[in-house]
Amino acid sequence: MRGFLVKDKKKTLEEMAFSIQNGDEELLNQLLQDYQPFIKKTVSSVCKHYISNSDDEFSIGLIAFHDAILKFDTSKGSSLLAFAEVIIKRRVIDYLRSTNKYKDLRLDRNPDEDSSSSAYEDTLSIEEYNRSLDNEKRKEEILRLEIVLQSYGLNFHDLVTHSPKHEDARESAISVAKTLVEDEKLFAYLKEKKRLPIKLLEKKVKVSRKTLERNRKYIIAIVLIMSSDFVYLKEYLKGRLT
Repeated sequence: MRGFLVKDKKKTLEEMAFSIQNGDEELLNQLLQDYQPFIKKTVSSVCKHYISNSDDEFSIGLIAFHDAILKFDTSKGSSLLAFAEVIIKRRVIDYLRSTNKYKDLRLDRNPDEDSSSSAYEDTLSIEEYNRSLDNEKRKEEILRLEIVLQSYGLNFHDLVTHSPKHEDARESAISVAKTLVEDEKLFAYLKEKKRLPIKLLEKKVKVSRKTLERNRKYIIAIVLIMSSDFVYLKEYLKGRLT
């Protein structure tokens, strides 16, 4: 793999997949050669033993890797290898079931499924991969928010502890946060002072000072989510933002 990676050192694997999907057969053949160790390792993780080039399971894995490259959605800017791993494992599992190999091997599939329906299985693999990717992105957003909260002297424990208990109270707090984000003066105050502009907010919203003070940590957290590129956290709040 080393010689090939030097040749294309400025291209990511996902960019290579895009080139292949646009007709670069030479690059496809090179990737199929270079990533054989990855394919063997992935197949072996299912079969629970060493896999060689002469094994049928390796051939199944190689074809699956080929298909994964062609089916990968390059617009998502995510990991081709993670996607390929899902495809390879499902194809090998289907093969083992269809040939009745390794009867004592536990496979994480329903034996009633139609293992010959490769298009259907690919769809499941793509959905599984996308769910996994979404979960990872959510985790990344939460970690980023945690860092931002720290700069305001807050943390997730504060957010949970000070979250309004009633739905109408939460909606009111979110409405206050939305007002703050949309007001340049209020938002600038928060960013500069790292605290809620309670006196100024009192003039803009129909919420008492006491309520603003009680919910200040929650309001600040919501403002930080609204004003940043937290796609998944915003989606969580979407029903209450309109």
